[in-house]
Amino acid sequence: MDMKRSMFFVSLMMTVMLAVVFGGCSKPPEAEKLAAKTAMDASVSAEAPRYASADFQAAMKIWDTAESQMKEKKYPEAKQGYMDAKAAFEKASVSVAAGKKAVVGEVNTDELKAAVARLEEDWKNLQILAKKVEAKLEKKKIWENDARTFSERLKAAKEMIATDPISAKLKIDALKPFISSYTALFKQLEVAPEKRQRTK
Repeated sequence: MDMKRSMFFVSLMMTVMLAVVFGGCSKPPEAEKLAAKTAMDASVSAEAPRYASADFQAAMKIWDTAESQMKEKKYPEAKQGYMDAKAAFEKASVSVAAGKKAVVGEVNTDELKAAVARLEEDWKNLQILAKKVEAKLEKKKIWENDARTFSERLKAAKEMIATDPISAKLKIDALKPFISSYTALFKQLEVAPEKRQRTK
């Protein structure tokens, strides 16, 4: 009888211990997920997708796997996945400095100055064109806000060439579509009345 009781208590204790162990692992690893997400955001802010793309993409794969495991309620695996993702995103952030140094060698400040000069000339021409079609602009406020933003960013890009050529190049490249899209729009507006007159 004592033997049966002792076996029963041993079985009961084992069941309780297993329940505690597995019960502890059944919680979603929210803290690890948050830590990994914070590391991801930091790496994005550090421009890892641009300057450490290989490391960043590798970290994203680990993150995506952890997210899938989370949805499938494989919490122990997801927990480890988020921890690995955090480490991978941190590695990507560290790699940004080396990536930027590599790009610096490719950036020619004389070419940047020439690009800014071209943008300034295109900007003057665009402003002249804007005045010609000013009366036909349906969303004048949007144009005025965009024009102000463009002017500020062009000035900032010009000032950055000497101190931060990489950021200057990125700003210059981002400003080019503004000129081309508004030039196309204004030219359409400029010729539109002539087309209407011909159809009368």
